[in-house]
Amino acid sequence: MIFGKTRLELKVGVFVFIGLIILAVFILSIGGMRTWTAHYQVRFIFNFVNGVRVGAPVRFAGVDVGEVKDIKFQLDPKEGKTKVHVLCSVKRNVKIPLDSTVWVNTLGLLGEKYVEIIPGKDYSVILDENDQITGEDPIPMHEVTKLAKGIAKNIAESIEKIKNKEGTLGKLMYEDTIYEELEAFIIDLRRNPWKLFWKSKEK
Repeated sequence: MIFGKTRLELKVGVFVFIGLIILAVFILSIGGMRTWTAHYQVRFIFNFVNGVRVGAPVRFAGVDVGEVKDIKFQLDPKEGKTKVHVLCSVKRNVKIPLDSTVWVNTLGLLGEKYVEIIPGKDYSVILDENDQITGEDPIPMHEVTKLAKGIAKNIAESIEKIKNKEGTLGKLMYEDTIYEELEAFIIDLRRNPWKLFWKSKEK
């Protein structure tokens, strides 16, 4: 009796387990089907994506409308260089004009990278399933650093010229003659403001 009861419980447990697996697969299939019918895939092409990953958000006019599904490299035979193809899933009710602007944006200065889409103006031609747009490449950090160094160098050189009494600003700050002439000019204008509106007679 004990063994019979144990076998019966085992059989019931196995059937319940199998039933739960079938139910889970069915639910996931329905969910996947709904996701597939509610979204469509588009492709954005870049030379450089600055760290965008699979699963990153896709925003249209600042609103989350999808996510990055896949990232692949593909050789462009026309340019002879490798391009980055970012495959994105977007909600089907979102209509993206072909003249839209696409680029990689960042949440904050060092935050998560995501794909930003600014809507175009021509809604007569919109992206369909598997259509593509060439995106605008983000500026690499090393170029930003290089630009900052160049600006800092120019500022340092300008300050050094001022200290050496070079250039207009340096002469103005350190040479009394220019300062005195400018001061006299201002005093004269205060006394005779009409000179601002006076024109010399043409010969």
